[in-house]
Amino acid sequence: MRTKSIGKKKINIVTLGCSKNIYDSEVLMGQLQANGKEVVHEEKGDIVVINTCGFIDNAKEESINTILDFVEAKKNGEVEKVFVTGCLSERYMPDLVKEIPDVDQYFGTRDLPILLKHLGADYKHELVGERLTTTPKHYAYLKISEGCDRPCSFCAIPLMRGKNISTPIENLVKEAEKLARKGTKELILIAQDLTYYGLDLYKKRALAHLLKELVKVEGIEWIRLHYAFPSGFPEEVLDLVRDEPKICNYIDIPLQHINTEILTSMKRGTTHEKTTRLLDKFREKVPDMAIRTTLIVGYPGETEEIFQELKEFVRTQRFDRLGCFTYSHEENTTAYQLVDDVPQEVKEKRVEEIMELQSQISWEKNQERVGNTYKCIFDRKEGNYFVGRTEFDSPDVDNTVLVDATTHYIPLGEFTTIKITSAEEFDLYGEPV
Repeated sequence: MRTKSIGKKKINIVTLGCSKNIYDSEVLMGQLQANGKEVVHEEKGDIVVINTCGFIDNAKEESINTILDFVEAKKNGEVEKVFVTGCLSERYMPDLVKEIPDVDQYFGTRDLPILLKHLGADYKHELVGERLTTTPKHYAYLKISEGCDRPCSFCAIPLMRGKNISTPIENLVKEAEKLARKGTKELILIAQDLTYYGLDLYKKRALAHLLKELVKVEGIEWIRLHYAFPSGFPEEVLDLVRDEPKICNYIDIPLQHINTEILTSMKRGTTHEKTTRLLDKFREKVPDMAIRTTLIVGYPGETEEIFQELKEFVRTQRFDRLGCFTYSHEENTTAYQLVDDVPQEVKEKRVEEIMELQSQISWEKNQERVGNTYKCIFDRKEGNYFVGRTEFDSPDVDNTVLVDATTHYIPLGEFTTIKITSAEEFDLYGEPV
C-alpha cells in the first residue's frame, strides 16, 4: 500500500516520564513547527509520537500501555501512524519491535534527526534554544546536559541516555534569553547530574560559572536547581545560592539512602558521615535553603535494622521535601546481580512509613510559615483556588500556596506577595498583601 503523505497532517506529541522528557518533546515540537508542521501536545492528531519512559517498572508499564492504546487507535482508523521514541524505546527496541510490531517506527533517545526525517521534516542545526514549550509560559525547564557518567548500581539511565554531554554555556545563555523574551520568569535547571556539568567541556565542574552567566539574563527572576549529586558537590554553588537573589534557596539532591553499606553497594561514592556533613554545609551556608531529596527503600540487603537507620535519618534531618520509592530490580544494572530479597509488600510498607513520617515533618514546617509573607508565583486556577508556589517549591512535585479565588484575584504567571494564614501537610493558605 502506498504510504500517505504526512505533510499536512496534525502531529500529536505524547510525553511520559520526567522533566527531561518534557524538554526533549519541546525541542522536537520546535523543530516540527520550524518545518511548517502542525504540532500539538497530548491532543488529537493524525500522527502520534510517544516519548516514553523506561526508568522503573511503573513507568515502563505506563509507556507500554500508552503504546498499545495508540496501536489500537491506529487499527480502528483513529490515527494514521504511531511512532515511539524515548528511554523505553532506546532500552528495549528489539523486544518492542518483536512484541508490538504495529508501531510504524521506533527511535532511540538521540535519534531526533532520523525521527524528524520520518515525520517529513529536516533537523535544523541553527535552532539553538528554540522550543515549543508545553509548560505555562512563566516557567520552563533548561536541560544543561544529557546522559550520565555515574555508576549507580540500581540505575539504568546510562543505558538509555548514554554518557554525560554538557551543553556549552553560551548556548544555554542564548536559550535562556529566548525563553525570557517569550515571558519565562523561572528557569528550572535539569540534568541527570547538575554537579557533573562542564567536566567534559571545560575539564572542571562549571555549574557555578553557568549560574553566574544565567543570572545576567534580563527577565529571569528565579533559577531553580534540580537533580544534584551528593558526591563531588561544588561548594561554590552554595555561595551563589546564598548571595544571588535570582537563585532560589532550593535544591533537589537525590540521596537514595543513608546506610553506608547500602550506599557502597549502590556505588554512590559517599557514606552516612559524608552525607550528613554535606547537609550540614548546606544549612550552614544557606540557612533558609529548602532541601528536597528522594529515597529508595527495599534495596537488596536492606534489613529492618538498616531501614530503621534510614527512618531515623529522615526524622533527624527534617527535609523540606521528600519523595520515596520502592527499589526496582532493573536488568543490565549491576544491582541486578544481587538477590532482590526484600518482599514487595515490605517495600511498600516502608514507603508508607517514610511518607507518613515526612507528612508530619512537612506539617510542622508549614506551621512555622504561618504569619510570614512570601514572594509567590501563581501557575493556575483550580476550582475555587489560585494555585501558586514560593521559591521553596518546584512545580508539580512540591507544596502549593492556595488563595481563595472567591474573595481574591491573582494574575497567573505573575509574582505576588502572599501572607500565609494557615497550613496543612502539603499546602499553605494565604491572601495577597
